[in-house]
Amino acid sequence: MSAEVFTPNDVSVTMTPTAVKHVRKQLDKKPGAKGIRLAIKKSGCSGFKYETEWVEQPGNDDRIFSIDGVDVYVKQEHLSLVNGIEIDFVTEGVNSLFRFRNPNATAECGCGESFTVS
Repeated sequence: MSAEVFTPNDVSVTMTPTAVKHVRKQLDKKPGAKGIRLAIKKSGCSGFKYETEWVEQPGNDDRIFSIDGVDVYVKQEHLSLVNGIEIDFVTEGVNSLFRFRNPNATAECGCGESFTVS
């Protein structure tokens, strides 16, 4: 099984140092995981939502973005929806979560669950 590694000139996916640190820490606890997948699902009132999951076996249609030693996997079909995205990990009150800054998002729902790309 092969996966294509992208360079920043092709498609851009970045992570903040805080997100990289969080993912590395989690990967240390998951010896079978090779990285994290950023997936897009149809959902919510705005159309799409982000999902993350740990990747143990990449798929043939995965593209890998190596960011400071962390591999981020994105399916080929989702590249146009995430090009230019910055993944952050933030703490808000007692909750910690990934925050996605997507320059392609033209609208987000009020609860922040979903987004639209025109």
